[in-house]
Amino acid sequence: MAATNISFKRIQQLALPAIISGIAEPVLSSTDAAVVGNISQFGTESLAAVGIVGTFLSALIWILGQTRSAISAIVSQNLGAGNISTLQNFPAQAIYFNVALSIIVLGGTYFFVEEIFGLFNATGMILDFSIDYYNIRVWGFPLTLFTFAVFGLFRGLQNTFWPMIVAGIGATLNIALDFALVYGIEGVIPAMNIEGAAWASLISQIVMAVIALIFLLKKTEVSLRLKFPLHPEINRLVSMSLNLFVRSIALNGALILATREATGLGTNYIAAHTIAFNVWIFTAFFIDGYGAAGNILGGKLLGEKDYNTLWKLMRRVNLYNLGIAAVLIIIGAFLYQPVGALFNKDPEVLSIFYGMYFLVLLCLPFNALAFTLDSIFKGLGEMSYLRNVLLSATLFGFIPVLFFSKYMGWGLKGIWIALIIWVAYRAVALIIKFKRKYLPLVEK
Repeated sequence: MAATNISFKRIQQLALPAIISGIAEPVLSSTDAAVVGNISQFGTESLAAVGIVGTFLSALIWILGQTRSAISAIVSQNLGAGNISTLQNFPAQAIYFNVALSIIVLGGTYFFVEEIFGLFNATGMILDFSIDYYNIRVWGFPLTLFTFAVFGLFRGLQNTFWPMIVAGIGATLNIALDFALVYGIEGVIPAMNIEGAAWASLISQIVMAVIALIFLLKKTEVSLRLKFPLHPEINRLVSMSLNLFVRSIALNGALILATREATGLGTNYIAAHTIAFNVWIFTAFFIDGYGAAGNILGGKLLGEKDYNTLWKLMRRVNLYNLGIAAVLIIIGAFLYQPVGALFNKDPEVLSIFYGMYFLVLLCLPFNALAFTLDSIFKGLGEMSYLRNVLLSATLFGFIPVLFFSKYMGWGLKGIWIALIIWVAYRAVALIIKFKRKYLPLVEK
C-alpha cells in the first residue's frame, strides 16, 4: 500500500471541500438570522428568537452529529490498516444508528419546547417566535443526522468532494428560499416572516439528504440494506459516540449557558450576542475544514502506524490553520461594520455588538489550535480524552470565569472572555497530550 500523502496539494484537496461542506449548517442558521433580523417589524425580537433556537438546535446537531467523526475514524483507520473490505455491513448499521438516535431526541424535545426555551430566559414575543421557528425547523433534524452520517463515510474514504457538492447546493438553496419566503414575492408568495426562514431551512435539509443518498448509492459500493448480526466495529462506534455525546453535552452546555446569560441581559444584548455567535461559528467551521483534513489523514496514518508522518501532519495542519485565522482576523477587522449591519439595523444592538466584536477576533487563533487538534484526535479515536478535556474546560475554565465576570458586571464582554478561556484551555490540553503520547513514538 502506498504511503499516505500529506503534501500541501493533498491537504488542500481535502480541506477546501471540507470547508464548504462544514459551513452548510451555520450558513443555514446565519442566513435565517440575517434575513429575519432585517424584518421591518419585530426584527430584533425575531433575531433574538433565531439565535436562541439556533443555539439549541446546534447543540442537538453537534451532540448527535459527533457520530460522523466516529464513523470517519473507524473507516479511515481500517482503510489505513488495509482492512476496508472487512467492514461489510458496518456503514448501513452506522447510518440507521444515527437516524434512530435523532428520532428519539426529536420525540423527547418536541412537546417541551416552551419549557426548554424558558430555560434560555425567553419570554413574551421572543418565546412565541422561538416556538414557531423551532416547531418547523426541528423536522429537519433527522435529515441532518442522516446527511452527517453519509459525510462521515465519505470522509473515512478520504473523499470530501461529494459532501462539498451536497452542502453547497443546500446552502445556496437556503439563501434563495430565505429571501423568497421571509419577505415574500408579490403576487406569488405571501411574506411568512420568521416561519418562512424555518421552512427555507427545512426544505434545504430535505434536498441535501436526498442528494447525499443518491451520491452514497452511486459513488460508493455501500448498501443501505440492514443486515445482521451487528458488525464488531459497531461496539467501537457506540463507545466512541457515547464519549462524544458526553463531550458535546459539556460543549453545548457552555454555549447554552452563554446564550442564557446574554438573554438575561436584555433583548438588545441577546440580539448582539446572536450576531457575534454567528460570526464565530462561521469562522469556526471555516477553520475546521483544515481540521477535517487532519482528521481524515490522521486516522489513516494511525492505521498504518506511521507516527513520523502523523507528527509532520499535526504541525503542518496547525500552521495552515493559524494562517487562516490570521487572514480571518484581518478581514474581520475591516468588515466589522458591514457584518453587523447585515444582521440588524438597530443602533443599540449594533453599538453593543461593535463594543465586544474584538473578542470574537481574539478567539480565532485559539480556535485554530483547539479545533485542528480536536479533529486530529477524533481521527485517532481519542474520544475519551476529548470528553475529559471538554468537561474540564467547561467546569474549571468557562463556568468560573463566566460567573466571576457576571459578579464584576462585565456584561456581554465577560461572556466572551469566558468563551476565550474555554477554547484556550482545550488547545493547551490537546497540545500536551499529543506531545506526551505520540511524539515519543516518532523515530528520531
